[in-house]
Amino acid sequence: MRIDLLTLFPEMCESVLSTSIIGRARKAGLLDIRCHQIREHSQSRQKRVDDAPYGGGMGMVMQAEPIYQCAMQVCEPLKPTPHMIYMSPQGKPLTQKRALELSKMEHIVVICGHYEGVDERLLEEIVDEEISIGDYVLTGGELAGLVLIDAIGRLCDGVLSDQSCFEEESHFNGLLEYPQYTRPPVWHDKTVPQVLVTGHHKNIETWRRHKSLERTLDKRPDMLKHAPLTKEDLAYLEEYQNQKQGSET
Repeated sequence: MRIDLLTLFPEMCESVLSTSIIGRARKAGLLDIRCHQIREHSQSRQKRVDDAPYGGGMGMVMQAEPIYQCAMQVCEPLKPTPHMIYMSPQGKPLTQKRALELSKMEHIVVICGHYEGVDERLLEEIVDEEISIGDYVLTGGELAGLVLIDAIGRLCDGVLSDQSCFEEESHFNGLLEYPQYTRPPVWHDKTVPQVLVTGHHKNIETWRRHKSLERTLDKRPDMLKHAPLTKEDLAYLEEYQNQKQGSET
């Protein structure tokens, strides 16, 4: 998969994208990620990329032309045109489902805004989708873009050692992930649940499913409305709720 990141801070982005799992995937040729400096496409001698907003107001707005020219340099040699994403607090929230869908695409371009945002005409001209990583505002789109790339990249074929590495994670199957434990078996007088050291795979699988259901009910009950639950899941949730209510009375 190829991902092009359009930014005013390519060095910052490269430092993140060159480490850990994503960095190793790039070195192995599993991911082709390229960072592009928008400022290089400015038409001004000072390489300016922003200006005051029409209508007045605080802050500066990124001009459409430098971003457009940067995007065209990436896109014009390629057919079909890559999927263009703008990171914005006004976009649709990023979900695991959408990250998985994007990971199946051959090529995407991620545009990082800055200052008070970008000229609206650019969004109308070239952007296919706006994505948000949360209901808050950052100083620029770089951090959000890096989150998006990490979420997508780790789902691409071969990046993780096995597909099961992400299939059991929180949100992938509509539930939160079960608790995880490692050595030592006793830490601060707390022991690892006995079922996990028995080697009985069926019992471990059942325990993990039950714990996922419990955690989702306790921490994110809203997710249960859309989770693919079996009759056994529903029966266990009812039993668990009854136990909780009994212990609280």
